[in-house]
Amino acid sequence: MALLVFLILESSPTVRLVGGPHSCEGRVEVERKGQWGTVCDDGWGLNDAAVVCRELGCGAAKGTPSGNSYKPSTDKGQKVLLQAVDCDGTEDALLQCEQNEDVFDCSHSEDAGVVCEILESMRLVGGHGRCKGRVEVKHQGQWGTVCKAGWNLSASKVVCQQLGCGRAVLTKGGCSKATQGDGPIWLSQVSCSGREVSLQDCPSGVWGNNNCTHDEDTWVECEEPFDLRLVGGETRCSGRLEVLHKGVWGSVCDDGWREEEDQVVCRQLDCGESFSPSVKVQRRFGPGVGRIWLDDVHCSGEEQSLEQCQHRFWGYHDCNHKEDVAVICSDDERPATLSSLLTPCHGFWPLLPLLNQPGTVPPPPPPHGCYFDQHNPLPRGLMNCLD
Repeated sequence: MALLVFLILESSPTVRLVGGPHSCEGRVEVERKGQWGTVCDDGWGLNDAAVVCRELGCGAAKGTPSGNSYKPSTDKGQKVLLQAVDCDGTEDALLQCEQNEDVFDCSHSEDAGVVCEILESMRLVGGHGRCKGRVEVKHQGQWGTVCKAGWNLSASKVVCQQLGCGRAVLTKGGCSKATQGDGPIWLSQVSCSGREVSLQDCPSGVWGNNNCTHDEDTWVECEEPFDLRLVGGETRCSGRLEVLHKGVWGSVCDDGWREEEDQVVCRQLDCGESFSPSVKVQRRFGPGVGRIWLDDVHCSGEEQSLEQCQHRFWGYHDCNHKEDVAVICSDDERPATLSSLLTPCHGFWPLLPLLNQPGTVPPPPPPHGCYFDQHNPLPRGLMNCLD
């Protein structure tokens, strides 16, 4: 079969990056005749990636990972539309590069991917910190404001996510004289669903074409970036749970806390699976002091961050520090030896985890007061130890 390689000089195609953490990274997809398809990575390199990054308004090309690594995977009916793409890196659009639309012997396991630098394109100005202020976007190298017309809380959610801040807590149209912007008003009629990666992904009116004044500049306030930690244990993967809010660490009440919440914490900390220890084991980490930030937390178990779970408003609870949540995850970062695992201060005594591994020595008998909890069994043959 002869290859049909040609240079296309038509208008720029529709290109997108799918499955990445932001709009400037992901699996390369192009649109042909109203259908989206992927690009084969045969011969795909940084010059080709550079054209995609330029066409999408992103920064410099940083890498060309396999597109197959980005989830969700391609739809079953989706085709590989381009093969043998060959750009010199100076083109403004992928369609200006040499390419072959007669694709053969290329499956979705060979989909091309691209990683581009993220250019600063949106910011909050005039507030305290980077997570509060007047919304500004960058267009044609110049910063300008966003009009309140059409703005809603979903748009504020996108702004907060794009900036890596916490949840959106306030949005208002109309800034005080002291916090109004100057210069161009770039956007109006912004309509977000809340699922977009960046504000530029939301439908809006034509850039720079509106009847707004700076009295209508949009103001958004987000919570500070969310963080959590486990304290009081021997490693970062076990201990009393604390969350960061408004720059202050505080504990989490165990009202309604279940294994699903444990799973989310361990996943967010990259600490493996959760052990769901008994109350007696949890209390070995001791009570916290200061604020109790969260109560009635409810997760499905699939969330990537505890922040995504339902909970009461920050600081609202009916608890004391005797009810602080403690979590134990499987990855405790210590060497996988019996001697390193025999730590009564962790609240349990390992009996079985490594007995079948070469070079291990059977453990000594468990200390006085240890027993296997039939009602709340711990994994891997662990035993509870009483005070």
